[in-house]
Amino acid sequence: MNWFQQNRWLGTFLIIVGVATLLSAFFLWRAHNSFEEASARFNEVASERNRLEHLDPFPSDANYQKMKVHIENYGGAVEKMKEDLKIRMLPITPFAPNEFQSRLRQVTLATSEKARANKVKLPPSFYMGFEEFTASLPNTAAAPLLSQQLSQIALLMNILIDARVDSLTALHRTSLAEERGAAPAATPSPGRKPGGTAASGPTMIERNIVDLTFVAAPSAARKVLNQIASSSQQFYIIRTLHVRNQKEKGPPREQTAEGAGPSGTQSDAAKAPANGALKFIVGNEHIETSARIEMLRFTF
Repeated sequence: MNWFQQNRWLGTFLIIVGVATLLSAFFLWRAHNSFEEASARFNEVASERNRLEHLDPFPSDANYQKMKVHIENYGGAVEKMKEDLKIRMLPITPFAPNEFQSRLRQVTLATSEKARANKVKLPPSFYMGFEEFTASLPNTAAAPLLSQQLSQIALLMNILIDARVDSLTALHRTSLAEERGAAPAATPSPGRKPGGTAASGPTMIERNIVDLTFVAAPSAARKVLNQIASSSQQFYIIRTLHVRNQKEKGPPREQTAEGAGPSGTQSDAAKAPANGALKFIVGNEHIETSARIEMLRFTF
């Protein structure tokens, strides 16, 4: 203690150096332990990475068998869906051009007679939308497809006539590419922009389009649309629909003062409708319905 009191500055310096040395040794020991732990984790991760890199990526036999079962089930479901869709399509019958023309006349005559019996008015010179083939024959390649389109339109006409619409005012079909001797154009996918980079492959669905306009009561129009959408013989898609009421303006408001007498009481003329049949304000008007209908043809 005498030496420390005589050399206070040197003793303090030595104590500080000793404490700093101990702290440095402690932190060095901690850093060494942390380095060893990090090095061990790194070596473990590196060895696992090397192990994964040298593994065979092929699945195990059990997983491979499960995947084969899933693929077979998926393929079976797809084939079943295709068969179900093919049932909902009128068949393509190989007709010669003259046979198609004869069938067109027969179907037109039968449709006109059925419409006359059900009091459905048809447009003048009505030939199911095939007016150009009443005096000329189609080419050989287009005759079977035109026969299928004729069957599809005839089924639509039967739905309209059975529902007892008032009249069919217009029916226009879109001509097929085969009629012009051209190859059928690829059907664009919904939502895909033209000019895309997708490779064009064989089309699985082709569309025959017909535009029709008819006048009917609201209940008959609903029946027609429901039967078209749920037809089991042919897959139809109602692409666009426009409905217009024949009475575009509402009924005028009745004035209560019209039936009042001089003394403010109701006259006998005003009381007459109350004793007779009810007068409906709305519900008796008919509607004009215009629809674009796509008739699908499955090519798979």
